[in-house]
Amino acid sequence: MTTMTPEQAAWFAQTFDRLVGNVGQALLGKAPVVRLAFTCMLAEGHLLLEDAPGTGKTSLARAMAASVQGTNSRIQFTPDLLPSDVTGVTIYDQKSGKFDFHQGPVFASIVLADEINRASPKTQSALLEVMEEGRVTVDGVPHAVGRPFMVIATQNPIEQAGTYRLPEAQLDRFLMKTSVGYPDHASTVEILSGAAVRDRSAALQPLVTTQALVEMAELAATTHVDPAVLEYVSRLAEETRNAPEVRVGVSVRGALALVRSAKVWAAAHGRNYVLPDDIKELAHPVWTHRLTLDPEAEFAGATPEHVTTRILAEVAAPQERARTA
Repeated sequence: MTTMTPEQAAWFAQTFDRLVGNVGQALLGKAPVVRLAFTCMLAEGHLLLEDAPGTGKTSLARAMAASVQGTNSRIQFTPDLLPSDVTGVTIYDQKSGKFDFHQGPVFASIVLADEINRASPKTQSALLEVMEEGRVTVDGVPHAVGRPFMVIATQNPIEQAGTYRLPEAQLDRFLMKTSVGYPDHASTVEILSGAAVRDRSAALQPLVTTQALVEMAELAATTHVDPAVLEYVSRLAEETRNAPEVRVGVSVRGALALVRSAKVWAAAHGRNYVLPDDIKELAHPVWTHRLTLDPEAEFAGATPEHVTTRILAEVAAPQERARTA
């Protein structure tokens, strides 16, 4: 596989910025979050948003789907939601005498799984299976969900009554975890001035086709990563496992996730090679939800964010070297 050229990297960054700007018309003042979300999408991963209600999580999913000429669906997770409500169901057609598969809401470019921790573990696992495999198996017959495919799942960190916490193994399947947060003062005033517009994402025009997005993802995968940077990621991952506050550190899947994300992040900045700074910038959204802390350390005030920050400060990054493409 040949590395992308500097010209391709410049085109990638230009297209990426246009996509971020387009979504920014619907989600005001949240460019950093939108950049992370598109990085997640182009790394062909899934995003977990832990945020209070009314911060624009649904708007983000709709605006992203509108920008890439894709489809989007929303699943409101409740305790009585069944796996078939997510994946689809096979129904017998008396006229044809055959069983027809009726697709569930998971068959979309972007699926918003609202309050995923409110559904039973059985329903959660149905969604997480399709996230990992890229297909749904109903009555022994596989049905591919297609590309691009991204799940944006949300959790409400405030109300925990009647919720089913996602197990660590399932959290590991999300490429990134972040939060949208409340907009700043100027953005809030602008939102309030356009209160008559209920859905800003409805007015967005698609900038690229879904096929072009798949090609962008494949191009980003060719971004060069120096062996020294790979060693750096490996050392960081090992340190998370050796940290005294941590019971379960970053897995190999987590290390791979960081490298995949860094490739897209570098290309989005117009480079065809990954820098140690790319690793540092993405370590928090890609790794903090993968760390399981020791209960005593957690009680003493330790957080995954603090542990990750300390490890990034302690492990020396490789010296940047000029590289000719």
